[in-house]
Amino acid sequence: MADWSETWTWCEDKWHEGNMPMLGVRSHAAWLCSSVFDGARVFEGVMPDMDLHCERVNLSAASLGLNPFMKPQDMLALVSEAVTKFKSNEALYIRPMYWAEEGGFMGVPPEKESTRFCLSAYVTPMPEPKGFTAMTSKIIRPAPKQAPVFAKAGCLYPIGGLAMKEAQAQGFQNAIILDGLGNVAEFATSNLWIVKEDVAYTPIPNGTFLNGITRQRVIKLLRKNGVDVIEKSLTMEEVHKADEVFSTGNHSKVMPVTKVDHVDFDKGPITKLARALYWDFAHR
Repeated sequence: MADWSETWTWCEDKWHEGNMPMLGVRSHAAWLCSSVFDGARVFEGVMPDMDLHCERVNLSAASLGLNPFMKPQDMLALVSEAVTKFKSNEALYIRPMYWAEEGGFMGVPPEKESTRFCLSAYVTPMPEPKGFTAMTSKIIRPAPKQAPVFAKAGCLYPIGGLAMKEAQAQGFQNAIILDGLGNVAEFATSNLWIVKEDVAYTPIPNGTFLNGITRQRVIKLLRKNGVDVIEKSLTMEEVHKADEVFSTGNHSKVMPVTKVDHVDFDKGPITKLARALYWDFAHR
């Protein structure tokens, strides 16, 4: 049985402690994957871009045919309530979710009227910025016409999970996933960046990966502080020849990458700047 960290979940107008059971065996979400979620962070007494995460889960729900009936401001109020249930300054993961109870058979869209909502908060320490290693995966991201790629949908996450399993079996901590054309899409768990000659590059959103909220924030912060940021298609050759590699994502925010395939990397100045700028933004 899993050893869950301290957890509180709001569902059906009240708070529940622990890993609350919510799905029956015939729930549409349980076997036809009509679930969406978002992930946000509370750490060091701050909750950066929480409003954007609450807005995005509603966009994801609508994209998957669900009814996003919760207002973002109501979700924000629930987050504020959740924080009071934990020790002061505890690092939390915040996860609002929608899913369907009813719907058609074999892929027929869920019934909007059966949409349910919950917001879960649980203790998840912020990782130290030691960095991680990654390898190029054989797994590829689906094209927009192959999957509901514009939603942060639960059905998409086995893709990253399979890539992570492949990487860990070969001694790496993460994986780089390509798109169907062979260009870099993302890490299995976050968005990818490289730095070459003091210019920061990150794959341009092409519908095969999530255009992360932290990614968008770091683009703005770096540009505001005089760093050239270019969104473009990236090849693995460009990654291997980079001066720095780092990632952005909700779980770890900004994290250096120390090795990609056979190439080692140091934690460079742009990576350090991106993390410092994000932390400064978060605490403002």
